Order: sequence, then C-alpha cells, then structure tokens
Amino acid sequence: MTKNIRISLFISVPIILWMLSGFFTDSDLDVEVKKSNLFTVGILSSKAISFQPLIKLKATTESEARVNIKAKTSGEVVKIGAMQGQFVEKDAVLCSLGIVELNRTEVKAPFSGYLEQIVKPGNFLERGQVCATIIQLNPITFIAEVPEFNINKVRSGQDVTLDLITGETVNGKLTFVSKSASTSTRTFKVESQVKNNNGQIRDGITAEMTINIEKVLAHQISPSILILNDAGKLGVRSVKDNIVIFHEIFILEDSASGLWITGIPDTLELIIQGQGFVEDGQKVLTNFL
Repeated sequence: MTKNIRISLFISVPIILWMLSGFFTDSDLDVEVKKSNLFTVGILSSKAISFQPLIKLKATTESEARVNIKAKTSGEVVKIGAMQGQFVEKDAVLCSLGIVELNRTEVKAPFSGYLEQIVKPGNFLERGQVCATIIQLNPITFIAEVPEFNINKVRSGQDVTLDLITGETVNGKLTFVSKSASTSTRTFKVESQVKNNNGQIRDGITAEMTINIEKVLAHQISPSILILNDAGKLGVRSVKDNIVIFHEIFILEDSASGLWITGIPDTLELIIQGQGFVEDGQKVLTNFL
C-alpha cells in the first residue's frame, strides 16, 4: 500500500465514522423530539368480571281473591258469625237471616280468609245485597310493571327480593311475565306470588321488587372517566398500541361504588386521566396509574 493511499485512509475513515455518528445522533434526537410532542394519558388495566345486574321496580300487593258474599233471599240479619277483621274458615256461617225459607237463612264463607266488612245484626238484607266481604291473603301476589327496554331480560322463575314499605323483606320468584304491553304505559306486568300463612302481608301494600336477571361480564368504572364523542355517544376511551380508541358503553347499574358497564372488550387499558384532551386515533404516550 502506497503512502498516499495510507494517508487517504487515515483522513477518510475518521470522516466517515464522524458522519455516521452524526446521522444516528440526529435520528435519536428526532425520535426524542417527536416523543416529547406526544400527549401523555394516565391509564389503568381493566378486566371484566361476573356481575349480577338488578332490575328494581315499584310493586303492590294484591290478595288472591276478594269476594262480596251476597244474600240469596231477603230477611233481617239475626246473627253474624264473625267480626270485621277476623279470620274465618271456609263454610263458616257469616250471616243468619230470620226468614221463612230456612234453607237459605245462612250465608257462608266460600273460602278461608279475612273479613273486610260484615253487616250488623238487625240490618235487613234484600236478595242479592252484600252480607260480607272476604279476602284471601294466602298466597299473596306482588305486582309490578317492567319497562319495555328491560322486558327481554326478564323471565318466569328468576329470583326476586321484595322489600315492603312496612320494613319486612320477602324472597320469592317471578311467577308471571306478561306477553302484552299496556297500551298507555308501554310496560309489561310481572307477578311474584309468595306464601303468607299468617296474613302478615296486607293487601295493597307497596314494595320494591328487585329482580335478579342473568349474570354478565362487566367493568366497574368511575363516572368521572365518561365522555361524549363527536357523535354525542356516551362512552370511554382506551389505548391500544399507543393509539386512542373510543368505546360506546351500556350502563347496567349506577351504584355507590361506581358504574357497572358493558359494551367494551373484556380486557383493555382504560384512559382515566386526560381522556378529554385526546381524540380517537391519536397517538399518545401512556402512564400507568
């Protein structure tokens, strides 16, 4: 190798190495600059878990039967077999009439139940007039109305909890779900018939009926991370491969501990800080919180 070639190599090699070093250094600086221009959002890994949704409805109790017991003939009431409010057995004599038609002098209870009202001795009853009113309280039925947007989640046999305004709590099952909506309210009638052996649950009492519908996979989130997208849809934002994604949600329940929602992937990285300052499809930096 000649002297001139060696000199050229000594000069050119350092220059080439310097140029290469400068290239990589500038490239790294560009990457750092680009990174510094990206917005940073706070994220939290969220995984759906099994959740028991509840449907809460206003309900009212209704007796199994209410019958006005009428006299089959005319005559003066000479005797009554029970006082108002008392429980009577089936075929118990309620009103005894003083008349000639002896085979029709007794007005009897058609079933066991509670007397809501009964005439007083000395009153005169015409044929067909009411001697007494009796109600049957065992079983007793809780009746409620389900909004049409929830009716597909409800079916007979589902567990229900009935919290009476009087303080009692009764557990039961749905025994009837109507197939036809009310034309005025667009709701569907549902019933839960429960035992009421001692008649403690009265007719016409209000209660809250809680229906346990099918379990689903759901996320529990804070309401503070909810946003509206440009289309006005309510949802949350997540990050995948540093790209912002919007997810429309469906709220199952708003509880004291947070919202239970569905409609999003079972596992995702939710943006819980800075979600209102980014847009769908935007590239961001992430910081786990």
